[in-house]
Amino acid sequence: LLGSLQATRALMVAAILLGLVAVFVAVTGMKCMKCMEDDQVKKMRMAVFGGVIFIIAGLAALVATSWYGNRVARAFYDPFTPVNTRFEFGSALFIGWAAASLAMLGGAFLCCSCPRRETSYPPTRGYPKNAPSTGKDYV
Repeated sequence: LLGSLQATRALMVAAILLGLVAVFVAVTGMKCMKCMEDDQVKKMRMAVFGGVIFIIAGLAALVATSWYGNRVARAFYDPFTPVNTRFEFGSALFIGWAAASLAMLGGAFLCCSCPRRETSYPPTRGYPKNAPSTGKDYV
C-alpha cells in the first residue's frame, strides 16, 4: 500500500483508540458516577481532560479523512488516471467528517464544564423576608 494510505489508516485507528480512552476518562468525570466522589474539582478536571482527548481524537479523524479525500480528488481530476479506476467521494468520507466534527464538538462541550475559580467577591445575601401580613396594615 502507499505510504499515505497506511498513514491515514494509522490515524483512524489512533482516533478510535483515543476516542475509547476519552469515553472512559469522561465517564469517570461525570457527576452521576461514584468514582472520585469526595473531590468535585478533580472530578470536573477529569471531565475536561476527557474533552481534550475527544478533541485530539476528532482532529486525528479529521486529518485522516481529509487527507484521503484530497487524495481521491487529486486522482479524480488527474488526466493520466484511467476512467475506470477513478474513485469518487463515498459515504465513508462523509461519515468520517461528521464523526470528527461531532467528536470535536462533544470535546468542546466537555471542556466548557471547567470548574470556576473562587472569586474574591463577598458572598451575595438575599433580601430579608418580611413578616406575614395580617391583612390589617392599611396605609
